[in-house]
Amino acid sequence: MTFDLKSLGVGAAMFALLLTAPVFAQDAAAAVAEAAPAVAEATMEAAPAAAEAVAEAAPATEEAAPVPNKGDTAFMMICTVLVLLMILPGLQLFYGGLTRSKNMLSTMTQIGAASAFAMIIWVVYGYTMAFGPDASESLKPFISNFDKLFLAGITPDSTAATFTDGVVIPEYVFVAFQMTFAAITVALVLGSVVERIKFSAVMAFTAVWLTIVYFPVAHMVWAAGGLFFEMGALDFAGGTVVHINAGVSALVACIMLGKRIGYPKESMAPHSMTLTFVGTGLLFVGWFGFNAGSALEANGSAALAMINTFVATASAALFWMLAEKIRGHKASALGFCSGVIAGLVAVTPAAGNSGPFGAIVLGAVASVVCYFAVSVVKAKLGYDDSLDAFGIHGVGGIVGAIGTGIVYAPSLGGPGGDDFDMGAQLVTQFMAVGATIVWAAVGTAIAITVAKAVTGLRVSPETEREGLDLGEHGERAYNN
Repeated sequence: MTFDLKSLGVGAAMFALLLTAPVFAQDAAAAVAEAAPAVAEATMEAAPAAAEAVAEAAPATEEAAPVPNKGDTAFMMICTVLVLLMILPGLQLFYGGLTRSKNMLSTMTQIGAASAFAMIIWVVYGYTMAFGPDASESLKPFISNFDKLFLAGITPDSTAATFTDGVVIPEYVFVAFQMTFAAITVALVLGSVVERIKFSAVMAFTAVWLTIVYFPVAHMVWAAGGLFFEMGALDFAGGTVVHINAGVSALVACIMLGKRIGYPKESMAPHSMTLTFVGTGLLFVGWFGFNAGSALEANGSAALAMINTFVATASAALFWMLAEKIRGHKASALGFCSGVIAGLVAVTPAAGNSGPFGAIVLGAVASVVCYFAVSVVKAKLGYDDSLDAFGIHGVGGIVGAIGTGIVYAPSLGGPGGDDFDMGAQLVTQFMAVGATIVWAAVGTAIAITVAKAVTGLRVSPETEREGLDLGEHGERAYNN
């Protein structure tokens, strides 16, 4: 028999390992037994630290920044475009049809250019004045600070809060939505001064008026820290910020500018009620973006604003024609259109702050009051508010803003809580209305004065007689 030394070596090694395995096993077991208490102690000591770390991390997960809902975002983008529809071409056609044909293009151009200028100013410094970070304590009730000039710091990921905790929308959408409000408000003012104001004066007025009137009032009413916001003034979509602001400014502007040549002796009837009717329809449709969009979410509040906008406007249109009939006139197309606008104006502050029946009553009351302001008061006082911007927007806004303090009551179907105090709310509403009237009047006087110093303000008598379409823009609306 022969032996392979290599095989013998490997076999011997394996045999030796088998002989020593029990010894190793015993030693390992002993080592584990000795280490077990230490491991257990270390585990018990580490457990609280680990638990504490998890507990500290948990709130960070719960407080993660909210993400905009795509449905809310899409809803607000649509509402923003609807408000633009109110201006271009809604207000352009509504106002343009009410002028004489020789001033049709001038009226439309003034509205379009002023709105475009307002959009640029809003992005440059308007947004930060109205809705930017808090200013110093002394300025906080009136304006924000200028940290967001040119929309500094806003990105596609930036968000803006809504009225529901934890619900946000993209800040760019909020910026754009509020931008359309600024644009239409200054455009509304022009209704009282068309057919005689220079185009250059319109542009100068727009810049000054937005800066010293609109932006501060928007902040005071709608921004956290604003004077009337903190007082609890109710203004869902702009009764004070838009309509009283624009209407009172329109009155001051037309008085300072003076009457049109021939007013009130010469006929200055609307040249196209057809176009005014089309503009009325576009305003009505666009107003749903204005009112429902002010909920900032696609929710029940937006739905309430929507139904209220329908019924208040319908009521106002019918009651204006009824008032005409009672006064011995025929129910007119112009009356229907005026009633529609009066109802839309009145329900604006109450859109999400009233029940449907309250909105019907508010629309009816505002329509009748506006009718008398336009047909009786204006004639007696003798001011030349060309297209009744004050008579409808100013007066309707005042009725709507004060009336909101009434229809908000739950006993009348409004969304107010059980602790709603109508008397206290009416005091707040009156204070907000009064302050807006004073602020708008003083600010407009300053803006008109500046525009007059810079541009001369009013066209020449020759241009006014010829028409501003040719005299200011070298074009005609109609060439046949």
